[in-house]
Amino acid sequence: MPVKSKRTKAAEQRSRQKGVRDKAKDLRRPTRDDVARMLLWKTISDGHKSGDVAGPSFLEEVARDIVIGLEAQGFDERESYDVIDGLIRKYADGLFPFRPKRHLKRNEPGEPGGDPSR
Repeated sequence: MPVKSKRTKAAEQRSRQKGVRDKAKDLRRPTRDDVARMLLWKTISDGHKSGDVAGPSFLEEVARDIVIGLEAQGFDERESYDVIDGLIRKYADGLFPFRPKRHLKRNEPGEPGGDPSR
């Protein structure tokens, strides 16, 4: 079998990846990033509510652990803390900060774009 060109391999990979994304969308399957965002928001909002005053707070411990991991990847410690502090300020009020994923909305049968089989 002849060796495929880089262009052919890339085109096949794009096609495969589009199929994976389309299937995930049909299944309404969250991505790793969707889960990570939700976990981070939940951790920050719940940690801020607990308001631990004795010793380092839960959020301080989590932030320290995250920064250690980011430093191991080569990120700057101060910049990492700045990003985490910004997220804590953004998420601390506990309000749901995410926009609805309109492309995941299931239309009812009879609505435009509705699927009568669902």
